[in-house]
Amino acid sequence: MVEAWELAEESQPTTSDETVVAGGTVVLKCQVEDPDDSSLQWSNPAQQTLYFGEKRALRDNRIQLERSTPNELTISISDVVLSDEGEYTCSIFTMPVRTAKALVTVLGIPQKPQIFGHEQPIDEEKIARLTCRSSGSKPAAQLRWKKGNKELTDEGTEVVEDPNGKTFTVSSRVEFRVTKEDNEAEVTCTVDHESLQNSERSTTQKLQVHYKPTAKIEPHPQYPREGEKLQLQCDGQGNPIPQEFLWEKEGSDAPLQLSSDSVLIFPFLNKSDSGTYVCTATSSMGSVVAKYNLDVSDLSQLPTPHVHSTPAPPPGPSQPISHASMATASSFTPAPIQDASPVPSTSSTYHAVIGGVVAVIVFLLLSLLIVLGHYLIRHKGMCIRHGETVTSRHRQNPAEVMCQTQRSFLSLLLSSQPSGSASTYLTHEAKGSDDAPDADTAIINAEGGQPGGDDKKEYFI
Repeated sequence: MVEAWELAEESQPTTSDETVVAGGTVVLKCQVEDPDDSSLQWSNPAQQTLYFGEKRALRDNRIQLERSTPNELTISISDVVLSDEGEYTCSIFTMPVRTAKALVTVLGIPQKPQIFGHEQPIDEEKIARLTCRSSGSKPAAQLRWKKGNKELTDEGTEVVEDPNGKTFTVSSRVEFRVTKEDNEAEVTCTVDHESLQNSERSTTQKLQVHYKPTAKIEPHPQYPREGEKLQLQCDGQGNPIPQEFLWEKEGSDAPLQLSSDSVLIFPFLNKSDSGTYVCTATSSMGSVVAKYNLDVSDLSQLPTPHVHSTPAPPPGPSQPISHASMATASSFTPAPIQDASPVPSTSSTYHAVIGGVVAVIVFLLLSLLIVLGHYLIRHKGMCIRHGETVTSRHRQNPAEVMCQTQRSFLSLLLSSQPSGSASTYLTHEAKGSDDAPDADTAIINAEGGQPGGDDKKEYFI
């Protein structure tokens, strides 16, 4: 009895359970210590013979013989599918027939997860509800969430068996309140499963959050001056971006501009343009108001900007600054300071240039008059003798004509002297040169002198 039992143990085939990922290859090995001159055989879960010894019994090219000896029969199955799962049997046909079972488990690979609920933008301070779903896993997969680098706790997981009766579909939900900072934030759903072999499959989606607009007014140039061009830029931010801009001036009944253009242009600044300008930027999420205090300064002054805001208290720590009408107000109050090196205006420059040119011209004319007067006074003795005028019979002489011109010019100069004053000087005639035939001879005679000549004088009143 003992020998028979030992013989039975030696003739008992042995196998092992195997786990394979769908699409992979599984190897089935059957061994026996004492074959007792019998052959080994592999059968599938449907009890179809796959191999009897080294002979193929089933025409399935996926099944191949790996090793066949009296003590071992090893086969492989490639491109495993879920239907290949089950118990495979190794048999040895002794008396009685002895068998061994090998359980083959096929893992279903989960599909890449999908995220639902992000298709439409979410308004700030509303609750975002997202669902992640993955099908085809066997056994059921695990899902986890992240927003940025922060883990999210799901609100529950649902597992549903697929129509094939072998795999599962897993769904997970998360809920959280969104703020404007969540706009463009990445939300990731990751599936974990043993079939992924230490890898992971995940899907990432970006959130679109609509939030109230903000606005501020930027001047270009920063320090506006009278006579210059000024552009006021109403910089509106938000999601969606403001598409309508209303420009008004405080104290004015009619609006200045209403359009999609956020720029208000002053081609030529005047002091009358000073005042507070209001820009109302509007989007589908509401309106916001920004203010700018324009003080047109002189060319010799520069403004110093002082920007301040007067928003209503925020409703919460994550709320943007706004009041009941979703409007904020900021103003720009320039304070003039004395410019150490003021920049002259264009008109002042022109006046300075013109004044300099006129001064130069007047100086040149006065210099010319002084030189001509000095010359004419020195040579007057050639032309005038005791107040006599040149008669018509002498006017044919060009020298006499020149003398007459000199006399007129001297009269003009002397007429500028104060009334009642008199000046006396000694002419060339007074030196006895009045008998000279011409002016040159008179000058020579005057320089040499004539003895016995009477001194002559002229008086100019």
